[in-house]
Amino acid sequence: MSYLRFEKAVMTNLEESLRRELLRTNRSGAYSASTLVDCNTRKYHGLLVVPVPELDDENHVLLSSLDCTVIQHGAEFNLGLHKYQGNNYSPKGHKYIREFSCDVVPTTIYRVGGVVLKRETIFQAYEDRILIRYTLEDAHSATTLRFRPFLAFRSVRQFTHENSTASREFHPVDNGIKTCMYAGYPDLYMQFSKKNEFVFQPDWYRGVEYPKEQERGYASNEDLYVPGYFEMSIKKGESIVFSGSTKSIKSSGLKALFQKEMNLRLSRDSFFHCLVAAAHQFHNRKPNDDRYLLAGYPWFKARARDTFISLPGLTLSIGERDYFELVMKTAEKGLREFMDDKPLSVKIYEVEHPDVPLWAIWAIQQYVKDAGKEQGYKMYGKLVKDIVKYILTDGHPNLRLDENGLIYANGRDKAVTWMNSTANGRPVVPRSGYIVEFNALWYNALKFCASLEAEFGDKKFAEKLEQQAEVCKTSFVDTFMNEYGYLLDYVDGTMMDWSVRPNMIFPVAFDYSPLNQEQKKSVLDVCTRELLTPKGLRSLSPKSGGYNPMYVGPQTQRDYAYHQGTAWPWLGGFYIEACLKLYKRTRLSFLERHMVGYEDEMNYHALGTISELFDGNPPFHGRGAMAFAMNVAEILRSVKLLEKYTYQK
Repeated sequence: MSYLRFEKAVMTNLEESLRRELLRTNRSGAYSASTLVDCNTRKYHGLLVVPVPELDDENHVLLSSLDCTVIQHGAEFNLGLHKYQGNNYSPKGHKYIREFSCDVVPTTIYRVGGVVLKRETIFQAYEDRILIRYTLEDAHSATTLRFRPFLAFRSVRQFTHENSTASREFHPVDNGIKTCMYAGYPDLYMQFSKKNEFVFQPDWYRGVEYPKEQERGYASNEDLYVPGYFEMSIKKGESIVFSGSTKSIKSSGLKALFQKEMNLRLSRDSFFHCLVAAAHQFHNRKPNDDRYLLAGYPWFKARARDTFISLPGLTLSIGERDYFELVMKTAEKGLREFMDDKPLSVKIYEVEHPDVPLWAIWAIQQYVKDAGKEQGYKMYGKLVKDIVKYILTDGHPNLRLDENGLIYANGRDKAVTWMNSTANGRPVVPRSGYIVEFNALWYNALKFCASLEAEFGDKKFAEKLEQQAEVCKTSFVDTFMNEYGYLLDYVDGTMMDWSVRPNMIFPVAFDYSPLNQEQKKSVLDVCTRELLTPKGLRSLSPKSGGYNPMYVGPQTQRDYAYHQGTAWPWLGGFYIEACLKLYKRTRLSFLERHMVGYEDEMNYHALGTISELFDGNPPFHGRGAMAFAMNVAEILRSVKLLEKYTYQK
């Protein structure tokens, strides 16, 4: 039986099927996304969504959807589905769905009377091209298929509406047409593997509505342009392949291309294989061969902190050390340019945040565990040393090393930590001063660098770092450990944040910690009691002031909830690591049961991947972006850690 499979009862129930999304990506940052019943519910949804660097730094929806109509004996059965204003759904093609599965590729089986039609979808790995294969599995009489493309040609952050500027021009190409609605956009090529007739019948479909945008308090409707329709006959047992792309293709090769792409796909036949496939979705390659990890889909770009936190889980945990090295090569270039105060030549955002270099060291530390100390030092020893020296000499514009050995960052006016939500131009959580995870990272970096230098490099420098770490350790405990057995979140002069937050899990999880065993256990116990959920750690304890666990409503309301009680799976990865370090195999069964909460997500929200965040209260609904790199990465790293302890003798 398929791992990801849904029967007719689920597919025809829109309350169930519309909340489940499907995402397919390529290596350029382009993607295809919709719901399981192909009814777009976000402005970010579309059959072909591609970057258009000539226009801006955003993705653009070119082809919104493709409606297929089955025609027999003059009767038409439209398999499409769109939501229009007034809660109207049309043409209600979901009622013909018999089943859906996506173990290898998303596959929908439609039954219309005696007709059984299979639809399989693939997004080409290294081209901005969507491929759809239609196979007539059964039919008792002559059958015709009609395809009606819905075009948008707009940024994912905007809407399109009926206008006189849009070009209606189209040009015949090999078994299809090409068209472009606006200047500056690439041509959209729509081609079939079989000869067909294109009927030019231009029209605007008005009032298409996106409920996910309504939920967020945004404008939520647009008009889509349909230039006409393609029509062709199909015989029982025959397959027809559709290609939607920014490039022309020889139509006679479409069937072979589809099969070739299908053979390259991993089977999503288990929790782990779903996560591996999800990890590959974040891979991003630029024309100059720089490699990146996108922070998430559909709206995130490559962000520096997310890159370093995600990198070990998305690569090392699945045996892909070579991709770690490729991404780190690009990221190191950006880090060095920032540290040398040069303009960035790489497309990595938020490199200026003060904890970014320290997360880079943490990522390298994971590489060393995987590749060995000697190889790690050879590859990244100089970078680690240069970062530590950069901080020791106060090179960072917003990171000051004080005499007490702690590092200080100003986050009062601008968010500088991962808790980065803002409202009215100000941080919702203004974490500033001595920030707990910054200083845990700093202590860890000092000890790690010292261990590398002591073995392979400058032993005197290693001794200096050990002394610096001792000063940091004493001050860390004096500054953050409180009488209630947990760590303050940040301290800025007389301002001490007593909120119970998950940032205190990091010094328990890191290889080098300023805390002793008793202190670690105390902190972990508080995290378990007040922060742990089936979907990771809450960003704030229910017992703390301002607890707001439901990420719903208009954007401003969501901004205030973003880090005030919502749950984050990536934090759960560090919680699992902390548990294993402290309790070894005695907590294995507890942690394995905890992982079930993540496996449940394979069938909800975006299939086979993990949402950005979850409500902090039951039933812990997934919210935000469809897929989030740090979450997938840390769950993968947790799987590997659990395996390591499971098979230890």
